Formats: sequence, C-alpha cells, structure tokens
Amino acid sequence: MYDRVVSNWTIFRIALEERLVYRADFAMGTLMRFLPIITQIFLWQAIFLSQARDQLAGYRYKDFVAYYLLTMIARAFSSMPGLASGIVEQVRNGEIKKFLIQPIDLLSFLLLGRIAHKCTYYAIAILPFGLVFFLCRDYFMDGFPDGLTFCAFLCSLIMGFMIGFFLEAAIGMIGFWLLEVSSLLFIYMLFNFFLSGHMFPLDMLKDVQLWGDWSCFDLVKLLPLQYLAYFPAAVFLKKVEGLELITGLCIEAGWLVFFIIFARCTFRMGVRRYSGFGG
Repeated sequence: MYDRVVSNWTIFRIALEERLVYRADFAMGTLMRFLPIITQIFLWQAIFLSQARDQLAGYRYKDFVAYYLLTMIARAFSSMPGLASGIVEQVRNGEIKKFLIQPIDLLSFLLLGRIAHKCTYYAIAILPFGLVFFLCRDYFMDGFPDGLTFCAFLCSLIMGFMIGFFLEAAIGMIGFWLLEVSSLLFIYMLFNFFLSGHMFPLDMLKDVQLWGDWSCFDLVKLLPLQYLAYFPAAVFLKKVEGLELITGLCIEAGWLVFFIIFARCTFRMGVRRYSGFGG
C-alpha cells in the first residue's frame, strides 16, 4: 500500500512538473476562450428584446450569461481532449504493452496525468477566470451562493471530472476491438455538445413533448452527459435545490461508480484479446 502511494505521488509530481514547463500559454489561452461569451451576451439580449419576455424556461437574460460562464468552468473540468484517441493509439502501436509488463495501472496513470493537468490549468488560469467573472459580476443577479450550495457545486464539478475521464477512457478501450474510433468519437462529441447543456440550458427542453407526460428534458435527465456542464451550473444558480439537489448528486455518484467499473471491466476484457508482437 505504501509503495503504491509513493509510486502514484511520483507519477503525479512528474506530470505536474512537465505541465508547468510547457503550459505557459494557459493564461492567455484561457482569457481568449471567454471571448465567444460576448456573442452569447448579444445573442440572448436580442432574443429577450424581440420576445419582450422577462424569462425563458425560468432563466432571466442575465441568468443565461451567468449560465454560459459557469458551463465553461464545468466543461474545463469534464473535458478530456485526446484521452480516448490516445488510448487507441497506444493499443494500435503496441505502447500499451508497458502497462502489461510493469507494475503500473493504465487507468491510474492516465488519471493522475489528467489531475496534474487540471491542477496546472487552474493554478495558472485562476487570474483570467477571476478577471472575467469580476467583469461579468453584474450578471450574477442573486450573488454568490451560500456555503452549502457552493460545496454541492464543487462536488458536482469533481464528480463531473471523474465521469468525463472514465467515460472517455471506456470509449478508448474500444481500441482493443476497433483500431480506429474517430467516427465514434465524433458522434460522442456531437451528442455531448448538445446533451451536456453546453449549448443551451437543458430546462428549455421541458416544453418539447415526446409522448404522454414525458418531455425531452425528462429523457435527457436520465443520461450522464448533463453532469458534464448543465448540472454544476444549475446548482450554482440554485435552479436545483433541496431534495432534487440531493437526488441529483446521488445519481451523479451512481453514474461515476458505473463508469469506473465499466472502464475497468472493458480494459480487462480488452487485455485478454490483445496480442503484442515485437520488442
């Protein structure tokens, strides 16, 4: 147990040092990433003015802007660029063999690397984030949430990060069966963009009826993708409170356990059929 802790700490420390060296562009890149929010501000302002309404799906105009700012934070936590494709590439070129003959677990190694990446990202990007939120503070009409709500928000972000990691890792394990998964990744990212709430608040789907009393929102809430962007933002803005909040966090934890087990099982099944050749 002690040796494993020391090994994991060494991997994390090295990954952190590497990212601190070559990620000096984080601050400027993060600031530039917020520029599209200017388009959203004018877009939703025009929508509200044209319809002469105070609210849409329970969101005021300033709530929409605040929502987009918060989803950018949530997406920064849960997005895992290159994870699935990287696993597939390691399977295809035989690099995966080193995790089979050395006492290092693939998923743990990749997870520690992603944690180091996020720690580096937020350590450097905290100033651009703080500047943007300071300039946009008037859009948060209800102010900063209370301590309990903020803790729930942080929990949803952390679990969203873990769900995003193990979900994409599970997709990457398909590389044991298919040597090319770019088409599957494209389909996943397409659904992810719409159904995670990154494009618009999922509450807007409540008016889209499917059958009976079921709406598109009821269907989307059954999926884990909402926890990658929509749910953390909704918690911060107090759109999800009380029993609904507790239930949502429990379901998110359930999805996290499911994807951890699913990714582990998929890796073990893939290793059983994997054949490595060469030195």
